[in-house]
Amino acid sequence: MATNLKVTQIKSVISEKQNQRDTLRSLGLKRIGHTVVKADNPVNRGYIKTVAHLVSVEEISE
Repeated sequence: MATNLKVTQIKSVISEKQNQRDTLRSLGLKRIGHTVVKADNPVNRGYIKTVAHLVSVEEISE
């Protein structure tokens, strides 16, 4: 079974650094409350670690 990550933006990017704004965009998040499902791999884990204070993460299995 493949594991996925459900990532939801919970805070605003106002007053955050540009690299954190870019990381949220690369995850596909555009606004507070927006949720995306991403594959659980080292790249996405690194993105999430960079913006951990702005998102909530749940592991889901297919």
